[in-house]
Amino acid sequence: MCRSIKTLRPPYAEQVTDADIRAAALQYVRKISGFRAPAAHNAETFEQAVDEVERATAKLLDSLQVRGR
Repeated sequence: MCRSIKTLRPPYAEQVTDADIRAAALQYVRKISGFRAPAAHNAETFEQAVDEVERATAKLLDSLQVRGR
């Protein structure tokens, strides 16, 4: 979907920071919304979406069980 979003789970990424998760969430919302930077009237909704995707991503990464490690 978006080539700039990197895999954030082991073994592809050992040290994932909150900034990495936020950057992936931002890239995802940018891609699906079609906005690099939303207009002022969409800014709050855009940021809320980034926040929600960031939380869901963190939850997913915390819950994944990687076998063979």
